[in-house]
Amino acid sequence: MQDPKFSLATRVYYQDTDAGGVVYHATHLHFLERARYEWLRQLGYSVHELLNAYQLQFMIRSLEIEYFKPALLDDLLHVTVDVVDLGRSRITLAQEILCNQNRLVNATIHAVCVSTESFKPVSIPAPLRKKIEISK
Repeated sequence: MQDPKFSLATRVYYQDTDAGGVVYHATHLHFLERARYEWLRQLGYSVHELLNAYQLQFMIRSLEIEYFKPALLDDLLHVTVDVVDLGRSRITLAQEILCNQNRLVNATIHAVCVSTESFKPVSIPAPLRKKIEISK
């Protein structure tokens, strides 16, 4: 991803690491999720608003993740979000975790918009869809 549409800066804290000061592999999922939350916020939608006003949420259907280099205690990371594909109720996002412009992690996230009542797929609300399409 040469020109990410969205990037969140985040610092690696002690709680993110193992005894050797290396970020634990599953912690990368937290960094990726935070970036997706902030990406939605940048589009004008908080997760809280989606839950309360629209009675929907995005759930991860699947993800692929590759680890290239370790993130270390006190590193300043940049976590990117880029829209790859947008369907009626699904979205595919490409995400990277970078440190000093070096790619540490690459992930592809497949999320589905679901009703908070039935957990069945529902259409992404038109106003949000429009903002996502503009951001592509």
